[in-house]
Amino acid sequence: MSFSHLGLSLEINKALNENAYKIPSKIQEKVIPLILEKKDVMARAQTGSGKTASFVLPILQLWNEKKYEGKAKIKVLILTPTRELALQVSQSFELFSKYLEKKPKLVTIIGGKSIGDQLLDIQKGCDIVVATTGRLNDILDKKQMNLSALEFFVLDEADKMLDFGFEEELELLLKQIPKERQNLLFSATYPLKVQNIIAKITREAIEVFIEDEAPTVQTINQRLIEVNKENRSPLLRNLIENHSWEQILVFMANKRSCDNIAAKFRKYGLNAESFHGDLLQDERNETLQDFKDKKIKILFATDIAARGLHIDDISCVVNFDLPRAPADYIHRIGRTGRAGKSGNAISFIGLEDFEHFALIEKKCDLKLQREQIEKFELIGKPLEKEKGKEPIKGKRLSKKDKLRQQKL
Repeated sequence: MSFSHLGLSLEINKALNENAYKIPSKIQEKVIPLILEKKDVMARAQTGSGKTASFVLPILQLWNEKKYEGKAKIKVLILTPTRELALQVSQSFELFSKYLEKKPKLVTIIGGKSIGDQLLDIQKGCDIVVATTGRLNDILDKKQMNLSALEFFVLDEADKMLDFGFEEELELLLKQIPKERQNLLFSATYPLKVQNIIAKITREAIEVFIEDEAPTVQTINQRLIEVNKENRSPLLRNLIENHSWEQILVFMANKRSCDNIAAKFRKYGLNAESFHGDLLQDERNETLQDFKDKKIKILFATDIAARGLHIDDISCVVNFDLPRAPADYIHRIGRTGRAGKSGNAISFIGLEDFEHFALIEKKCDLKLQREQIEKFELIGKPLEKEKGKEPIKGKRLSKKDKLRQQKL
């Protein structure tokens, strides 16, 4: 099936063709008709499967059909967990609305940019708002944003929202948007906490799960290399020298580590940069664009780069530090092997990581062969966590006692 059979306008199809969108992905094929029928949707599909276009395209189609008159009012609100994903969604709206006779007015609300400018853009009138939850709440607190005309409410990467305190913020938001609206929820996973959030948003969503879609991990060559922590950096340089990887995304535990190792690699003559939340927004945008344009070969990043970012042809993802949450392992390695292509993912595991990686394997239904590289062999025995002492019955403080202590 081609996009032209999905009920999209000639103008939208022209933009699709211009950008080499020929055949819809499985999630697009199932979700686009449901949204055009004005159904609530709860979609689950692997990362890289085309979730963004599956809601951007039908929303543009429905918005264009209505031919709204007068000053623009907010009809569409899309929430994302990160600034980069918000910008990416906004770019998709601009890309696919290129040939519409009347283009929607779009405002992106993210941190790192002037809140005054964003408020001014909203007050001038806009049709679509793409936002991160933190900045959206800042603007809602100022009571200068009217959501009473909202028709579409979209959560992108819904499971990641939980990491940003979204559950509490949602209660406030739901009081400000109309009860009659179309709810569209997209994510790669739906843990119980996310299902609880969804129950507050909609009880009528049609669930779409692409069961016959090969999981991302099956298209990725995964390797697990045992190495002492102090040898990870020279080992990574060795691997890069001995493989013809064009672009490498390396996940680090924290921001400082990203900066330090990127600087160290540059001293060795390697084209490396860091990417994390402490960079100014303009720096983040520029670094990400340079990586997409292949001006940067090695990008050291925190988990800010693990979700939803569309970067084509990443040759290899490296877990320099293991992710804390097992589910983030899948999201990290899903940055390679996208859209059915093959990719490589390497995880370093030290003496203190054996137990944690065993948990990742269990939760992600994996079993990887451990390997060692000559001259970088693991020295020592895996560390075992010390078990805490048995609690003494009757000695644990009650909630009331804890509160009393806090007041003292």
